[in-house]
Amino acid sequence: MNELMLVARREIVTQLRTKAFVTGLIITAVLVAAVSFAPKLLDGPNSYTLGTVNSQRLPLEAAAPDSEFTWRAFSDEAAAKRAVLAKDVDAVLVNGTKVLTDGEIDDQLGVLLQSVNREAKLGAAGVSIPPLKMVSVGADTRYQAARTGLAVVLVIVLFMMLIGQVGMVAMGVVEEKGSRIVEILLSTLRPWQLFGGKIVGLGAVGLINLVTILAVGLAASMASGIAGDFPPGMPGLVAGVVVWFVLGYTFFATLAGAFASLVSRLEEVNSVLTPVIMVIMVSYFVAFYATLDPTGTLATVMSYVPPFSSIVMPVRMATEVPLWQAGLSTAAMVAAVLAALAFGAKVYQRAVLRTGARVRLGDVVRVR
Repeated sequence: MNELMLVARREIVTQLRTKAFVTGLIITAVLVAAVSFAPKLLDGPNSYTLGTVNSQRLPLEAAAPDSEFTWRAFSDEAAAKRAVLAKDVDAVLVNGTKVLTDGEIDDQLGVLLQSVNREAKLGAAGVSIPPLKMVSVGADTRYQAARTGLAVVLVIVLFMMLIGQVGMVAMGVVEEKGSRIVEILLSTLRPWQLFGGKIVGLGAVGLINLVTILAVGLAASMASGIAGDFPPGMPGLVAGVVVWFVLGYTFFATLAGAFASLVSRLEEVNSVLTPVIMVIMVSYFVAFYATLDPTGTLATVMSYVPPFSSIVMPVRMATEVPLWQAGLSTAAMVAAVLAALAFGAKVYQRAVLRTGARVRLGDVVRVR
């Protein structure tokens, strides 16, 4: 393990010292921060459609001149409920005592209704006024938009990270093999030490990128105020993203490095990586579909099937998944990673010293 970590440390230091890595990390951090502040900078005036049933309209415009209010009158509470569930109105004031909403009411609108109602009735009666009763007539959808947005961001981030890091592993293997440096390294190292060190080192570089993205994104979200819209359980979601990235990266990087050891020229890398890239692409498209229908059959099934689960399950976790489902999917992915490591190490050991023409995969995996 000492030799493996020595190789890993070499990979980490080499990457961190390059201008491309530092520049890319800074640009990524700036872009993430800009995206986090964009909703606040581009946000226009709030617009609400409200209804009444046997109630007077509240003078909300005076309390919130920057917001727009449209009022509708309903004949009875049943009609008002139908309008709320159909998203025709944001809330309905009923009998001046309660407010009907679909899920939890928007924080700003709720505070506005309570304060204006209290002031209006105090001015008329001069007595203590009970607060409006908030009644939800539908499911709690307060965090639905936030969860969908987080899921979309996770899909893009994980896809880009996996594609980038997997490509780096494959290119590194071919560069060492093509330049014959691998022959010198293997005179003092075992193949699994060199191969494993490369995967660990470049994986650590990927983790630095991922942690930077998550840290900058969360910090900028808190600074811009949009973090208040995040659903509960964000620390667990962030930890889950890191775990799933490690599992997905290890699986794909192992196979990419093994397949790359079959060729000696950089021009041939793309052809041998085609199966790996295609699987990542399929995982990406399924995960993107899962952002729209996280409880659908396709998303549910694929979140258990390695290696697709490495991108699909984090997306489903952003929209709430029972703990046992996440645990079962993780166990299956761990088993797949172990199988990939065993297979990849064998292919790398048997192919990396065979230079010249492309080595056939069947020739190196055949039992000897």
